[in-house]
Amino acid sequence: MFFKKKITVAGTLVALVVLGIAASAPADPIFKNLKVLPKNTTHEQLDSVMHMFNSSLGVKCGFCHSFENGKPNFPSDAKPEKDIARYMLNMTGEINAKYFNSENSTRPDTISVVKCVTCHHGNPHPADSVAAKPGNMPPPPPPPMPDSAGKVQPQNKK
Repeated sequence: MFFKKKITVAGTLVALVVLGIAASAPADPIFKNLKVLPKNTTHEQLDSVMHMFNSSLGVKCGFCHSFENGKPNFPSDAKPEKDIARYMLNMTGEINAKYFNSENSTRPDTISVVKCVTCHHGNPHPADSVAAKPGNMPPPPPPPMPDSAGKVQPQNKK
């Protein structure tokens, strides 16, 4: 009888240890095949990014995602537009880090980062946007003005 209790207690302890290890093991990421966005991206964050693509490029999910049997296959890389979107995310991230780094700016209140809509203006291809048409570019900045002593002050360069 005493031996049977020992086996029962030992078995229970082993089961608890196994359950504890299983509970503490990292869960699989929610989304498969995230290559640019963080692996721990939440459903709400991913929806926000995808809706931003929809509005900035004027496209629907099928522009980048393939469909199989009438249903989207979000992890699939079958469409080249998906890799182009990844490239563009990396590109805008690099531009923003290099030129619009709020941590190193003397005027963080004036920072305006580059986003998809900056170039796309609701078009799938930037070349089709109004801003990309010849004659629609803003004028260059004015030349530096001389100070009261007649010296031209250097422009701020980073």
